[in-house]
Amino acid sequence: MAWRIEGTYFENCSCNMVCPCATSGFSAPADYDRCQVVLAFHIASGQVDDVDVSGLKVAVVADTPPLMSEGNWRMGMFMDETASPEQAEALGAVFSGQRGGPMEALAPMVGEMLGLETARIEYVDDGRRHQVRIGEAIDMEVEDFVSHLDATGKGVRVSGVGFPADTLAAGVATRSRVNAFGLAFENEGKNAFSAPFSWAA
Repeated sequence: MAWRIEGTYFENCSCNMVCPCATSGFSAPADYDRCQVVLAFHIASGQVDDVDVSGLKVAVVADTPPLMSEGNWRMGMFMDETASPEQAEALGAVFSGQRGGPMEALAPMVGEMLGLETARIEYVDDGRRHQVRIGEAIDMEVEDFVSHLDATGKGVRVSGVGFPADTLAAGVATRSRVNAFGLAFENEGKNAFSAPFSWAA
């Protein structure tokens, strides 16, 4: 059976703007000794086999070596507490890469799965500002960057990225606090990306 999900996503990592990891397909090293990142997803509409997953949220937390393609990622996942057991199982399979799609390429790089937790995920996206709050574990807000020299007002875009979408809006975190799965970090003022996404397999 096939699946498809689409919606919006944003992330914040420990690199400076613009993150070299994502823009190089993981072939260039991060700016610092570790890459610590949170990716938050809101699924506006989606179907995994016969399970409707529309309206649900998922977040991924990772700690990786500077050269992400070397593997040995440590990763944890938050699942929306409003998901039924069937929905959680379906989304867990998609976001772990078990069902193919974009996450399948990342799965071999995960050396340690830190856990899967169910939590209340509050996700807000107004087009330029993106926020997620996950219980006491994550409080993050990022803003797409618009140069004062940009007459279009569209903001900085990076194309040809591929994951999790081909074109990402570049920005910075205005608030970023993470204490989850034994990882604790703050990435305020550091790199952010956001984009609509559409996955299928």
